[in-house]
Amino acid sequence: MAREKLSKAEIVENIFPLVRVSKKNIHKIIDLFFDQIKTGLLGDRVIELRGLGTFEIRTRKGRKARNPKTGDSVVIGNHGVAHFRPGRELKQKVWDLRS
Repeated sequence: MAREKLSKAEIVENIFPLVRVSKKNIHKIIDLFFDQIKTGLLGDRVIELRGLGTFEIRTRKGRKARNPKTGDSVVIGNHGVAHFRPGRELKQKVWDLRS
């Protein structure tokens, strides 16, 4: 079942009637917010947003894998992955959606 997506443009449209700021400035603020999250993660910081959750970089161990196209064995080294852990409030609200 495909879910409907919420784009950044739609977020800007949803915020616009609630504040006295132009759509262009709302878009810029959202971009700056995302840049701060990216910069923090790339600086090996944990980003904690109360009521939402925590973003962090985790190290995934290297492993041997198989290229599905060729069947050749490939070695994948240790690498970082972005991880989001929902906060308690969000977890509970999501849990209640399915009950």
